[in-house]
Amino acid sequence: ELLQPGRAVYLEESDNLNRKTKYELVAVRKGNVLVNMDSNAPNKVVQEWLNTVTCPILQGTKNRYIKPECKYGNSRVDFYVEAEDRKIFIEVKGVTLEDNGVARFPDAPSERAIKHVEELAEAVEQGYESYVMFVIQMKGVQYFTPNEETHPQFGKALREAVRKGVQVLAYDCKVTEDSLCLDNPVEVRL
Repeated sequence: ELLQPGRAVYLEESDNLNRKTKYELVAVRKGNVLVNMDSNAPNKVVQEWLNTVTCPILQGTKNRYIKPECKYGNSRVDFYVEAEDRKIFIEVKGVTLEDNGVARFPDAPSERAIKHVEELAEAVEQGYESYVMFVIQMKGVQYFTPNEETHPQFGKALREAVRKGVQVLAYDCKVTEDSLCLDNPVEVRL
């Protein structure tokens, strides 16, 4: 969908000598929209966001403990957060698929993504707050929805997790050739 002939791509030379390729794909220009392709970037921008005073899920909390990549059940959840008396798991999903203004996830079947949302639902049953945060790595989308065409099982698992108390957030991003910044909330349609 993104890597089409004639599209401008932005690369960064890798400093990893063990890497098989010399460059890492950072972004792709799709028409007038720049789409971030760095798979590590969504977690980085969410971690920055969690540390801000404007983070809506932590607003009003003074003491925060944020641990990236925390094991829960049989998964590694992207963030575990303690904020005063709250214990929170946050799983981050980077979204690069857009079609006619609609952002979708996943772009390919992902059993791992299903496992993550199921375990977040179990965490809610154990007394934790749980979030799935979709980081839409571009601007210009109208809303987010699960990609039912590519992986209907993920959409079903996400809706069931929400029914059990998992909260879903989606944010778009300001993207430049060398940066990604979380920006505005995007409507979620399940």
